[in-house]
Amino acid sequence: MEITRLSTKGQIVLPRSIRVSRAWTPGTEFTVEETDDGVLLRPSRPFSQTNLDQVAGCLSVKRKKKVPERMHTAINREVARRHDRGRY
Repeated sequence: MEITRLSTKGQIVLPRSIRVSRAWTPGTEFTVEETDDGVLLRPSRPFSQTNLDQVAGCLSVKRKKKVPERMHTAINREVARRHDRGRY
């Protein structure tokens, strides 16, 4: 257990060992909650928690869908190109 102080500006310095173990860097934002036991400090999440069903299809795809035949053709073409260059 380490001890820290509250500054006149209301700031608390978190011990380095805690910052390093949690990978908290300067600029990390936190939520502060008052509990019966004291104060709870958590890094805030930049986005609300979601699941795949909520976000599936939200990105537009502007390229042709890949089909296995086209993928195999592209792979074979690259293998042949590398073979011709003496890589295999």
